[in-house]
Amino acid sequence: MQVKSEQVQTDITLYTLVNDNGMEVSCLNLGGVITKIMAPDRNNNIENVVLGFRNLDDYKQNPTYFGALIGRVAGRIQGSQFELDNEVYSLEANNEENHLHGGSHGFHAAIWDVAPFENADEVGLKLSHFSPDGEGGYPGNLQVNVTYTLNNKNELAISYQANSDHKTALTLTNHSYFNLSGNLKNDIKNHKVTLNSSKFVELDAELIPTGKQLSVENTVFDFQLGRQIIDGVKSDYDQNLNAGKGYDHYFLFDHTRPEQAIVEDQQSGRKLIVTTDQPGMVMYTSNSLDDSLELLEGPSKQHLGICLETQASPASLHHEGFPSVILNKDETYTAKTTFTFDVIK
Repeated sequence: MQVKSEQVQTDITLYTLVNDNGMEVSCLNLGGVITKIMAPDRNNNIENVVLGFRNLDDYKQNPTYFGALIGRVAGRIQGSQFELDNEVYSLEANNEENHLHGGSHGFHAAIWDVAPFENADEVGLKLSHFSPDGEGGYPGNLQVNVTYTLNNKNELAISYQANSDHKTALTLTNHSYFNLSGNLKNDIKNHKVTLNSSKFVELDAELIPTGKQLSVENTVFDFQLGRQIIDGVKSDYDQNLNAGKGYDHYFLFDHTRPEQAIVEDQQSGRKLIVTTDQPGMVMYTSNSLDDSLELLEGPSKQHLGICLETQASPASLHHEGFPSVILNKDETYTAKTTFTFDVIK
């Protein structure tokens, strides 16, 4: 078990967590971006299973949020504003008329303070960031701490903790795009996904929640027993078409199983298991990716990765009955999501 570090630019450092199985997780202090995850297939071939840029400078823009920590609020906030205690807070409109992923200067663009740690059973990084009152339009001075931990069970745990001196809106996530084929050999359309979810959130044409929670029954959103992504790509259901032929939807977890999501690639034999205490997850199947980005293994393309954005729901700022993103003054926000890299037995 070890942590390697390399200063790649004046203010940017690349850290690599290595476990005793040869699995590696690489991360930048810029945006807490996970640039690479090297994980074994069924034959113990270790290959990269996330999308990342070939050139470091592309992470400074990172319009796709590859691998980044997202905040203050992950997802879209309708009309770029919300109300708290009869006061309206206006945010940057960086996604048409709406606010997306904390704005253009969100946590994905911040230089985080990083403290590596190593012990016999695990290695990791403690990342911390201070967001001042009013940054991005959000109220409250906010201290955020995120810990990435890799152990010898091939588990990557991401733990979040935050405190604010003013009531505010907050839900954090990591925006890695997974592709279990290894080194982007194939797209993710044949990846099989199983979700512990019987409801998802309806979206309008701008990908803004309508306020309705829909049953997955008898739709291509029913992943309870497992389903391939291609079912949603080929579907003519308006919810898939709104998302750009695929999924970009919030699934509410039932929390009736230990694991909330499982992704499998039959060809490589890789399996990714997601456990989390979060109430739901946005599953995004990179519907809007085109061939304009230069990735480590070649050009980007549609449906090349799947994001598993565990979080609460920003729809709660405008609609009743959704998992809240409100953090009260002096309350501690905590969340944890674990990604286990396994193989299909």
